[in-house]
Amino acid sequence: MAALLSPGMASAQNVCFVDYKAKQAGGSNLQLHYGVMRLQGPACSNPALLEKRVAKRIAKDNWVLLRVLSRFDRKGANQRQANAGQYFLRY
Repeated sequence: MAALLSPGMASAQNVCFVDYKAKQAGGSNLQLHYGVMRLQGPACSNPALLEKRVAKRIAKDNWVLLRVLSRFDRKGANQRQANAGQYFLRY
């Protein structure tokens, strides 16, 4: 029975949050946003994969990743919620 619980427990432990900056250019207007995103799996321990996943998620709304700022746990995400506003866990 312990073997059945291990995979689920391992995936729950492999969850992380990141904050990032993104831009969107439309005509003469440049828009910027700061966001917080939840990730899981190998991206949490692989910076290159992490950046690719963030960039792919925000690209669906024509945002371009400028930079991933940091990686943290749920407590860190909660501390950044007010700053991220509408982009807190949006993607």
